[in-house]
Amino acid sequence: MAEIKNLKKRYGDRTVLDIPSLIFRSGETAALAGANGSGKTTLLKILAGLIKPDEGEINAPQSKLYMPQQSYAFRGDLVRNILICGGEKSEALSLLDKLGLAHLAGKKAKSLSGGELQRLSLCRVLSKECDLLLLDEPTSACDAAGAELVTKMIAEYKEKTGCTVIMSTHSPALAVNAADRLIILGDGVIEADGAPGDILSNPSTHWAESFRAGWKI
Repeated sequence: MAEIKNLKKRYGDRTVLDIPSLIFRSGETAALAGANGSGKTTLLKILAGLIKPDEGEINAPQSKLYMPQQSYAFRGDLVRNILICGGEKSEALSLLDKLGLAHLAGKKAKSLSGGELQRLSLCRVLSKECDLLLLDEPTSACDAAGAELVTKMIAEYKEKTGCTVIMSTHSPALAVNAADRLIILGDGVIEADGAPGDILSNPSTHWAESFRAGWKI
């Protein structure tokens, strides 16, 4: 479980987050959606402990993993890029296979396309176990097939570890197909919080209506 109380975060004179109370239940998958600049990435970084709020209390598990939106590669092949975080080669190969990258295992990681690199970054993160998994736009560079593989892998990881998953997304398909809960942020405040299908069936803001327009089931 992760809990937020009276959270405020400012950059200069701009308040980017203002959340009185928010609880993420153990074992749930929550999707954060909202326009650019709505506070999604800032919230994930605060939960990850990468930045500090100006006010408020954050109670989150010590065991957590964070995948930034900007994917990156180390020198060497794909397997080395996963093993740099530890683990066994057999597990690295299994992750690559599940995310459709097994045929590239011996290639230089820096030669990958954007979508392939994003899936490799996910392999690296999922090579470890945690209680709280934080993913910033995990399918933003993926095509439809890649996004489907990512969705399945996240679900499998959660089932295996029992962790809580919080991910930001601009994809209504990911929110509907992968999340138990959808939280829509607007200018740093929570505009909607509930079951994805319910929120997208009855959007309460202009941005939610735009998000609904891309809903594919």
